[in-house]
Amino acid sequence: MLQRLLLATLLTTGIATGITGQASAACAYRNTVALKTLSAGFDAWKAVTAAWAECGNVQSELDQEFRRKQPTAFAANPALYQIGGVANNTIVPLLNAGTIRPLDDLVAKYGQQLTPNQLIRVDGKIMAVAMMVNTQHFMYREDLLKELAIPVPTTWDEVLDASARIKASGKVQYPLGATMKPGFDISQEFINMFLGFGGVPVKADNTPSFNTEAGVKALTMMKAISAYMDPEFLTSESTFVARQFQQSKIAMSNLWASRAGSLESAAESQVVGKVVMAAAPAAMKGGKPATTLWWDGFVIAKNITDAEAEAAFRVAMEGIDEEMVKANNNTAVWLIKGYTPGRSAVGAIASAMAGAPNYPSTSAMGLVSAAAGESVADFMTGKKTAEKTLIDMEANYLLRAKEQGLVK
Repeated sequence: MLQRLLLATLLTTGIATGITGQASAACAYRNTVALKTLSAGFDAWKAVTAAWAECGNVQSELDQEFRRKQPTAFAANPALYQIGGVANNTIVPLLNAGTIRPLDDLVAKYGQQLTPNQLIRVDGKIMAVAMMVNTQHFMYREDLLKELAIPVPTTWDEVLDASARIKASGKVQYPLGATMKPGFDISQEFINMFLGFGGVPVKADNTPSFNTEAGVKALTMMKAISAYMDPEFLTSESTFVARQFQQSKIAMSNLWASRAGSLESAAESQVVGKVVMAAAPAAMKGGKPATTLWWDGFVIAKNITDAEAEAAFRVAMEGIDEEMVKANNNTAVWLIKGYTPGRSAVGAIASAMAGAPNYPSTSAMGLVSAAAGESVADFMTGKKTAEKTLIDMEANYLLRAKEQGLVK
């Protein structure tokens, strides 16, 4: 669905090249109910929560560890937060636990501004409202590649060739950056590469299927690209990589589209106007981009009063309205009326057009991600072979899948 959503929402509007600054619009709803929100902390969420704050009585917590905190916080009675920022995968534990409420009545009453593409339905009910699409796409220093006469890489083998030439030039400290911190970051790098090599994570009966040739190829490629990265790459997450770009330490990365806006901030970036976006490289020649398409949006907690839920939804609507988007156009690839695709959207659109798959929003995929997040680092440090790593990943997955009743 998300791939069609990207194409339908963005491709018909064309690409604009202007850069707009960040600002927040005045809130048209005066909120008198104490509300708390928990979401990720990248620039798009900073823009949205700043707009929420203008409604009054809203305390927002922006935390990159939100995915770890949300399940327990929303399971509390009453819930510790009224609004949660979620994505394809992070909504799954909340859905499984039944800790978020259907939004159909609130959308009917206060969501007239929403488009059909923003309504995330599960079993026919609206369970979340999407505000943006996101993907890891290829970002590169156009000036350096032109200076060194390096074509823009379209496969990961070409990225390796480009990295070798950049390293030999000494133009930057490290040719590449990547999000390889153990946990979600390194698991996402593995999943992207694994799918890019044609891997299928789980079979129809939810048994694992990543101890395969595609799994070995994915790990091998991850190890190969790490040779051109900061030696401390296992501490590297998206904020770290964005700062490497800003400080002119790296030349290329397959980084989240939501981080592109930070590279254009003159107050903190040395590379304003120098970083260009392209489709994520394919894992193999002729293949689809080795990335996945995501959405980000909000949910409302179930274990709160109806009055709190109504106030939370009305505040949420103010944070994702046309005024906020126009003030923060290039902060994200928005799914909101008033958005004009800019330079930061080019890579996301190109990846979607080239057939990048949607990230699977399933309980089984959540367990695959957890298993990879706990296991891949041992391969990257040489503690385990690729084969042993994949065997351990499958064992880890199976243990949890049986506990949750996904596998008999």
